[in-house]
Amino acid sequence: MSELIPIGVSEVDVTPDYPVRLSGYGARREETAKIKSPLFARALAIGAERPVLVLALENCGVTESMTASVARELGMQAGMERERIVLCYTHTHNAPMLSGAAPMLFSTDIPAAHQRHIDRYTGEVTKRLVEVGLRALSDRKSSRLNYSEGHAGFAVNRRAQIGPVDHVMPMIRVDDPDGNLRAVWVSYACHCTTFGPADNFMCGDWAGFAADRIRRNHPGAVALVTIGCAANANPFPRTGLSFSRRHGGDIAWEVDRLLGIPGRPLTGRIRCRLVHASLPYDTLPSREAWMAAAKETGASGYHARKWIARMDNGETVPEALNYPVQGWSFGDELAIVFLAGEVVADYAFRLRRMYDSARLWIGAYANDFPGYIPSRRIWKEDGYEGGDATVYFGLPNRFAGDVEERVVEAAQRVIPETFRRSGKNRI
Repeated sequence: MSELIPIGVSEVDVTPDYPVRLSGYGARREETAKIKSPLFARALAIGAERPVLVLALENCGVTESMTASVARELGMQAGMERERIVLCYTHTHNAPMLSGAAPMLFSTDIPAAHQRHIDRYTGEVTKRLVEVGLRALSDRKSSRLNYSEGHAGFAVNRRAQIGPVDHVMPMIRVDDPDGNLRAVWVSYACHCTTFGPADNFMCGDWAGFAADRIRRNHPGAVALVTIGCAANANPFPRTGLSFSRRHGGDIAWEVDRLLGIPGRPLTGRIRCRLVHASLPYDTLPSREAWMAAAKETGASGYHARKWIARMDNGETVPEALNYPVQGWSFGDELAIVFLAGEVVADYAFRLRRMYDSARLWIGAYANDFPGYIPSRRIWKEDGYEGGDATVYFGLPNRFAGDVEERVVEAAQRVIPETFRRSGKNRI
């Protein structure tokens, strides 16, 4: 039986009560106040003197500046250290736009009235994230922490029918001393895109329905759902409410199965590290190339015109992205790595070849929303995940071809060597 650890959980509704433009789909440009299901922010605090804090937000993506703002406030109010806070987002395409996140998504300027609502919501949800984090820290009670690993099968590769998909579903459970379930934290590598551009309403998608079903199956428990390396994975089938609920039910069913078998106790000291990798962009366009592109209609033309305007205002075009990579390890029992943005499945498979996969949890969609993070293979293939999506995130160009090596090198800096596979690594 695992030892008792102070653990706290909390959740708060973050659904706006006013119209706001949603993120996720560039073709969807009208505000909405319609709600198919409420949106939540949830928190899990683990440990006594130097706790770690997981924040899980039902949203498409958060900026690193927003994460820094939340962490700074938690530091001032609760003494939390930045590397011991992670902000994950479910990447639902049916949640409000946040200021600065995928800023060129709509390939046209956002009307001032819409931007005011986006900024208002961003400020409100930032405060709610601090609030839910503080509540979880205040809620800490003696509990047991266990880890287990399951699978779900509704994610499919969206680039190739038989392409790689990560179906592993890691789970942490929290029980009180009497064995009553207090919380579940589960991750799965699939886009929250069961709905399409025509579905202009707020909804947590399959991740939100999974959390709701788990909560209904286990009254009093809080369910955090986060996302793995899902950049090239879509739910199947899609689109529609019934599919979203079905996929959420699949996650909840697997959670119940795992709850019925013994997990692996987590008792070790929690070590945390946050580093940044410099991800250079591919050769930057010349001003002449941008001027030519600016004549085009659509996303590429808008992207070029915005960068020309920035340069005319004296802005320097950055040569690289400062990319956050975070790692937590529970003794030698479990290592969790948090990668920022839309990370393709290849990273999960490569890291599992390098490290003991039974003791490794690979998360993405955390701390920042810089865009797609392709592997070398996908970079060579190009296409949407390989570089074409760059224009929606406002980056000056796609990443250089060594992006995978740089991200993996950073991951190695946050995962302790004790988790590395013995013998020759197959990389």
